[in-house]
Amino acid sequence: MPKIRPERWTPPQDPGLAGEWAPTASLDAVERWEVPAKGPEDVAVDAEGRVLTGLSDGRLVRFPAGGGEPAVVAELGGGQVLGVEVMPDGRILCCHADHGLVLVDPDDGRREVLLTEVEGRPLVLTNNAAVRNDGTILFTESTRRFTLADHELDLMEQSATGSLWRLDPSSGEVDRLHAGLVFANGVTLSADETFAVVAETGRYALHRVVLTGPSAGATEPFSTPLPGMPDNLSTAPDGTIWCAVPSLRVAALDLILPRAPVLRRIAAALPEQLRPSANPVSLVVGLDEHGDVTDVLAGDGSVYPLVTGVREHGGWLYLSSLFDRRSIARVRRP
Repeated sequence: MPKIRPERWTPPQDPGLAGEWAPTASLDAVERWEVPAKGPEDVAVDAEGRVLTGLSDGRLVRFPAGGGEPAVVAELGGGQVLGVEVMPDGRILCCHADHGLVLVDPDDGRREVLLTEVEGRPLVLTNNAAVRNDGTILFTESTRRFTLADHELDLMEQSATGSLWRLDPSSGEVDRLHAGLVFANGVTLSADETFAVVAETGRYALHRVVLTGPSAGATEPFSTPLPGMPDNLSTAPDGTIWCAVPSLRVAALDLILPRAPVLRRIAAALPEQLRPSANPVSLVVGLDEHGDVTDVLAGDGSVYPLVTGVREHGGWLYLSSLFDRRSIARVRRP
């Protein structure tokens, strides 16, 4: 097991599911679609309404519009497929946790590896992506310190090695848009593509990154603190920014983060079942372009817990969960 090098951080007060975060609709009744392996972490919908998700065994699968039996679109090799995005030309961009950015032709399954390293080193944990209309790709590298199997250690360490990157596929040029994130996670674009929003899971925050105009490159808070750990993001046709929240704040983790680092070294060395762990719930939130909360769909976690991805299409919210054994889900947008 990797050893951690803890940095102190004092968490902000937990707002809980109250006030602006009070639930506006329920997630206690969803329609589930089975997948052929565990780990559907993200979900995307193509122009024909077909739903795609990546699995823990490296497969990319696609459901017919409206549901049915999923078909295997491609096999990307062992390891978890995380973020899934539809490119402007219809190809599918996959963030493979171990292999970087991979493009898939959904018609014949052909693969093209776009990016495996940055700044002369291998990508460590490629997590999520967003694609501009011109094909430019924004993607997150959650951490330079830990693989997916040990991702919880990054939350405990707080060393802030996560980044948001930008790739121009036509030239291969890569530049960093935002650095110093504790487990950089979901990323999405505003409806007009003037800014991006990136999730910082380890500090319960969403950040705005300006992409155009005289302030291009500037970063600022978009929504913070959240009542839980933000994961994948997506943008709805009406501009709503959806955020999946697989876990509420973990009191034990918040308690030790500002204290002597030795406490976290001890906690990290404990068996996994004894470490601070996720506080599972069913929760997705919607925000407007200013970061104001518009929707909070919540459930007790008994039906479809630990939601890691959310995508709106045709009046439905499609949900995914890295931790669900064999299904994605959908529910009508209220």
